[in-house]
Amino acid sequence: MLGLALPALGALIAEPLFVLADSAIVGHLGTAQLAGLSLASNILLTIVGLCVFLAYTTTAQVARLRGAGRERDALQAGIDGTWLALGLGAVLAVALVAAADWTVLALGGRDDVARHAVTYLTWAAPGLIGMLMVNAATGVLRGLRDTRTPLVVASVGAVVNMILNVVLVYGVGLGIAGSALGTVLTQFGMAAAFGAIVVRGARARGATLRPHAHGILAGARAGLPLVIRTLSLRVAILLTVYVATGLGAAALAGHQVVSSLWGLAAFALDALAIASQALVGHGLGAGDVGRVRDVLRRCLQWGVGAGAVIGLVMAAGGWWIAPLFSPDDGVRVAAALGLAVCGVTMPMAGWVFVLDGVLIGAGDGRYLAWAGMWTLVVYAPFALAVHAWAPGGAVGLAWLWGAFAGVFMAARALTTGLRARGNRWMITGA
Repeated sequence: MLGLALPALGALIAEPLFVLADSAIVGHLGTAQLAGLSLASNILLTIVGLCVFLAYTTTAQVARLRGAGRERDALQAGIDGTWLALGLGAVLAVALVAAADWTVLALGGRDDVARHAVTYLTWAAPGLIGMLMVNAATGVLRGLRDTRTPLVVASVGAVVNMILNVVLVYGVGLGIAGSALGTVLTQFGMAAAFGAIVVRGARARGATLRPHAHGILAGARAGLPLVIRTLSLRVAILLTVYVATGLGAAALAGHQVVSSLWGLAAFALDALAIASQALVGHGLGAGDVGRVRDVLRRCLQWGVGAGAVIGLVMAAGGWWIAPLFSPDDGVRVAAALGLAVCGVTMPMAGWVFVLDGVLIGAGDGRYLAWAGMWTLVVYAPFALAVHAWAPGGAVGLAWLWGAFAGVFMAARALTTGLRARGNRWMITGA
């Protein structure tokens, strides 16, 4: 389990490290730029998040087929998933450029904040192709229980991204557009590296490289419930951004810092979820229910424990972490208070992320879709109450994160926990 989880940890944190690097670099351009990045990055992450099924369904499919001894079919499913990612990424990139102004306006962006957000989105949109291809190819390797290769590629990508952003933002003088361009170039480089690895593996196992319509459609159908599940999550996050926007520029900028670090912690805890996806999928494919139960129990122990450690660091270190992202005192206080709230709730988040991964690995997407919509209904009134009655600035942001990290995550913990207690999600065979 740890042999899969530890390399997966390094690979998973690459994406939030991109966001953290962007936040630190752009934050020193000004508060309006950092607030604009907050809006833009949440829009981008929403699009990528809705397409996370490219990684999750591919991981589950490849792991099940491999567990059943069908290696060639496992790689063929991965190739079809990569073609789906390429086509979907191209369509979404064009759509994002066309809708950038409207989307920023809908989230409450105004004046300089809106201008910087639209600039970032316009430059970053082509990178969606690379991002989605990376997701699909990573899913193939996870399903094959190879989490070391994604670690190497993601680590190199994180370093290259940081260097490119500094050079393009400050050296070339592109400002916030340079931050977006650096990330785009990095994502395409990572996609090329992953693509070469998957193609080599497919050829070695006799799988063809041409797209198969039935395989692509099967992947899309399998991913639809996860799209609904992720949509509920991203709507909750965008609702949080909308409320943060109404709390003022300093609170919105502080929200970017908190959400970036929350994302980093979430991806770190997701390393256990990734390990559980591969092991659960393989165990169910092989018909070994006892092994699946053992994986679930051990992953939950590690998830809650790791969440407690990460939460302690966030809560205690917020006052020292916040100055790294902005010289503005208002932004620093808002970020520090938000991180304190997140730290308290992080053990519960560890429980949620692990159970989410277990159920995705089992292919229980229909239940997750239903549960996601239920948790959104529970959370929305609390977020809107903050919007209506909470004061602006740092205190309001603390209340907002109390609603999201507390109420929303508690609802997710309840729904996933109740499901995991039963056996209906443990369907064996390929």
